[in-house]
Amino acid sequence: MAKNKTTETQSSVMDFVNTVDDEVKRNDTLELITIMQKVTGSQAKMWGPSIIGFGSYHYKYASGHEGDAPLAGFSPRKSAISLYLYLTEENREELLPKFGKFKPSKGCIYIKKLVDIDIELLKKMVKLSVENLNKLYPSN
Repeated sequence: MAKNKTTETQSSVMDFVNTVDDEVKRNDTLELITIMQKVTGSQAKMWGPSIIGFGSYHYKYASGHEGDAPLAGFSPRKSAISLYLYLTEENREELLPKFGKFKPSKGCIYIKKLVDIDIELLKKMVKLSVENLNKLYPSN
């Protein structure tokens, strides 16, 4: 079975944040850390080399593949900030049309900067991600 690439590390979140070249993106990263820590009640941790995650859950698929992942997280990539949130299809249909400027994908939501989105909806989405994952994987 393949080993998970994205695992929690002991790397410094602030050291990683300081590598973000774009000042707006770096400031947005700091703001996202504050928002997600407050909503999740968990401290920011590095997951792999470039994902900042909050809390964790253990998953196990029918295939036998299992591992740990953050309950909510994001990564300030060069082209966009990737938000890693677990939203149900119902959550997506209800919230994303009102979210602001973003690009959706199956596994994440891409935003350019925080001023492009509704921060209160982001907080709600982070909260839903934690709730949804705790329901789906109740052993946490």
